[in-house]
Amino acid sequence: MWEVTGAEMNRRDFLTRVTLAAPMAAILAGGRAQAATSLLRVGYAETDITPDIGMEQPGGYGKVFHQHFHDACKVRASVFDDGAKRVAVVGTDTLMIPRRLVLKVRDAIERKSGIDGDAILIGASHSHSSGPVGMVQPGEFDHASKFVQELAYEKSSAADPKFLKYVEDQIISAVLQANGKRRELACGVGSGYEKEAAFNRRFRMKNGRTQTHPRQGNPDIIRPAGPTDPEVGVIGSFDEDGNLIGCIVNYACHATTSPGGISANWIYYLEKTIRGVFGQGVIVVFVAGANGDITQVDNLSPYASPGREEWARLVGARVGAEAVKVLASMHTGPMGPVDSAVEVLKIPRRVPSPENLKKAIEVAKQGPDGADPSVWTFAKETVMLDALIAKTPVVDAEVQAIQIGPAVFVTDPAEYFVEYGLDIKKRSKFPFTYPVELANGCVGYVPTEEALSETGGGYETRLTSYSNLERTAGTQMADAGVRLANSLTPGKSPVRAPHAPFTAEGWSYGSVPAQLQ
Repeated sequence: MWEVTGAEMNRRDFLTRVTLAAPMAAILAGGRAQAATSLLRVGYAETDITPDIGMEQPGGYGKVFHQHFHDACKVRASVFDDGAKRVAVVGTDTLMIPRRLVLKVRDAIERKSGIDGDAILIGASHSHSSGPVGMVQPGEFDHASKFVQELAYEKSSAADPKFLKYVEDQIISAVLQANGKRRELACGVGSGYEKEAAFNRRFRMKNGRTQTHPRQGNPDIIRPAGPTDPEVGVIGSFDEDGNLIGCIVNYACHATTSPGGISANWIYYLEKTIRGVFGQGVIVVFVAGANGDITQVDNLSPYASPGREEWARLVGARVGAEAVKVLASMHTGPMGPVDSAVEVLKIPRRVPSPENLKKAIEVAKQGPDGADPSVWTFAKETVMLDALIAKTPVVDAEVQAIQIGPAVFVTDPAEYFVEYGLDIKKRSKFPFTYPVELANGCVGYVPTEEALSETGGGYETRLTSYSNLERTAGTQMADAGVRLANSLTPGKSPVRAPHAPFTAEGWSYGSVPAQLQ
């Protein structure tokens, strides 16, 4: 499925895709190489979704509680209007976005603003230092036995109903505010290249299988099991004076740097870097690329890993700096049309074997203190999965395409392996194709079909109540995403106005012979 690794990608391939900068006045006065002749009406807004100290910290299979504050968690929203249609792209500093919450938010926004619910993209950054929106959802196991309910609600990471309602309200508020702030802004799109911030965490090992995080210095490592995606996708919106009002940034890396306490994770430093150049009022909407097997950890590095704070700053600043370069050099102007398309797939869950289920029940009943913690955790998850299958053996998985001119965001609700994101980019007819994972719902890890074969393996392939879709799920999502993207017609990128005709008079200061004395 993938042909080149991040290390092998040619930086020039990205540079040729970046639309270079032009002064606003020149753009507005000059010709435009696209059908759109009017500026998009665009609005940006942000709201707060910072959890309280003492709330659960999501991201694992057991309960952990926040004890410190580092930086605020936010909803960041953008609305693009071409006069015929509006689309919204929303980024949240959350581990995930539950499907039920998405549907409620869309319904409210459509009723209050008229924006089509299917034209609203809501993506999670997957911040492991954010508030309790997962893993177990309220009422999710009410149908199960008391034993299973205890495993789910008392022994597992669980969403807080009040916090979920808070996030729901704040997403609605952010989109409505962005919709109300719409005004004519010149837009541009471009891509940068950052290959030193993120790495594939899965490796081919000498035993013939694949291992997740084999750790630095492991002599059994043969090579990485997959590529990375170093593309930094950026859409920027500028006012008549050339001031950046807001932007969307897309990049593929887990938000697992966790700098210490409640935090947007490395996305905090992404925002800080962009604001440091363009101003503190700039809204930075982050949507995560396909990074189910991509993190900040370089298992091949001979050097000690940085501390959490340094790691968060390193990833955020490097990605942010690349976004700054793209924004500083992008052509801006009219950039329509906007459009959207949605398809909801019905995907069965993988079913644990009777033997594995029986063993899991025996281990789970021993309690967390009666067995190896790791063995007990995944036994618990197998028992919980069995209960979910009894209620919902087939899962809704929404795939969506949101178009903004020559760019298209193609979503999936998974921690999606990077190979699928690269495949979608390769097959899309759009010049700028940005996969967005963990959008509009959450179905857990979706590995490649090879990862779920005899030569695969690793953490992401384990059956849990969180990750359990059938082997072909990722391929189905990729095919649907490409199908949706290619059903839309790309707009053209803004171009710089041509220079004035030559007047046969060069710069007089430069048209002189060499002066020797």
